[in-house]
Amino acid sequence: MRKLAQRTEAVVSLRALEHNINNIKKRLNKDVEIMAVLKGDGYGHGEKGIYPTLKKCGIKRYAVAVWEEGASLRKAGAVEPILLLGDTCDGQLENLIKYNLTPAIFSLDTAEKLNLLAKWNCTVCPVHIKIDTGMSRIGFTCDDNSIEVIKKISKMENLKITGAFTHFSRADEEDGKSAHEQFKKFNDMMDRLEKEGVSIPFKHVANSPAILLRPETQLNAVRAGDIVFGLCPIDEDDWAKEDFEQVMRWYTYVVMVKEVPVGTEVGYGGTFVTKRPTKIATVPVGFADGYSRKLSNKGKVIINGKEAPIIGRICMDQFMVDVTDIGEVKRGDTVSLLDDKLSVVWMADLLDSNVDEIVCGISKRVPRIYEY
Repeated sequence: MRKLAQRTEAVVSLRALEHNINNIKKRLNKDVEIMAVLKGDGYGHGEKGIYPTLKKCGIKRYAVAVWEEGASLRKAGAVEPILLLGDTCDGQLENLIKYNLTPAIFSLDTAEKLNLLAKWNCTVCPVHIKIDTGMSRIGFTCDDNSIEVIKKISKMENLKITGAFTHFSRADEEDGKSAHEQFKKFNDMMDRLEKEGVSIPFKHVANSPAILLRPETQLNAVRAGDIVFGLCPIDEDDWAKEDFEQVMRWYTYVVMVKEVPVGTEVGYGGTFVTKRPTKIATVPVGFADGYSRKLSNKGKVIINGKEAPIIGRICMDQFMVDVTDIGEVKRGDTVSLLDDKLSVVWMADLLDSNVDEIVCGISKRVPRIYEY
């Protein structure tokens, strides 16, 4: 059992990260690149801490959600192209130039403003055109007006269209019908733009579920997010066969052990009342650390290799578990919150959530520890 040097630790396995990257590479067609998606601070794993391993694995392109994440990656030493998948507000567009970031462009107004800023800075800003093929989020719709707008953008002197992409909304579905329709819409738009004299050299549409289930959607690159970190993006039974490893585990320790009689209320509101003499262990983690309050009276942890159910409400900084049936438990014993048995998938299912929300929700006051 791991011994902790501090209150709690989210341990990131760089060996598992490397294993997952190599697993992805085996699935790709010749000359298809991996664009590692590190939004949400690398899905909660810490982009600065994992960047050296990704670089070692030969990753040459990155994607994040917002410019602040791109700037952080630059400060970590990244020199590779970094795509912003989301929007940048008008007052912060200059940061795209400052940190050499590639924005997703989906409006003429933003393109005009960025073109002017690039001109003032005597530079040419690379951009990727975002096409909305069915997500109904951001992106140019697939119509004549969008073709005309993209043509105007392509003629702006201080912008250079270096890529285009779309995002699948249902790539995880078994029949693949929706993804096929979106893929066709995207390719049709690219063909129309080519005929109008707009040649876009770099295209990408495949996300994590598409990498696993839709190899025909591989273009110049695939955007790998969930599967880089061993997070399930498809049916769980199918996922178990794909040989990816969960990259993060989360530990803390026992603060105090006490025995209480029958009829003792536990925690705020007395939502749990003991029905037998009970041995309670207090754990120094709570919802301020990202350990969901919804786990109250339904979650469990592992202490000394055995499961201990959570009793009472999760507090901001602490919670309690029943260790009556575990045997000897003492202050300092390690507590597993997430590991191979209590997986991210298990917790997401228990909370009726998804795997991304679990890992992204682990707060920054939980130190990330990087180990090979």
